[in-house]
Amino acid sequence: MTSSKITYTETDSKGRYAATVEGKIGEAELTTSKVSDRLVIADHTDVPDSMRGTGVGRALAEQLIADARAKGQRIVPLCPFVRAHVMKHREELADVIQW
Repeated sequence: MTSSKITYTETDSKGRYAATVEGKIGEAELTTSKVSDRLVIADHTDVPDSMRGTGVGRALAEQLIADARAKGQRIVPLCPFVRAHVMKHREELADVIQW
């Protein structure tokens, strides 16, 4: 994957991961909704055309998963991109994904 930088911001009910990729214009994002302290919904992932094929979408999903694990949270993968990613890794993500 090309070098990327991921940041996270949140409000009381929403979260947003944003990623920039070195040498690429734009910003990729993955948004979440907080159901409770223990449950988040992955709502939406957007990767601009300029960043397609760089692995930045996967990096955003993996950051969400790592953060949820660290916080003891579970993720409901409503976003089609996140859902496809976790389906490929269903066994190893069973502790953090809520179907």
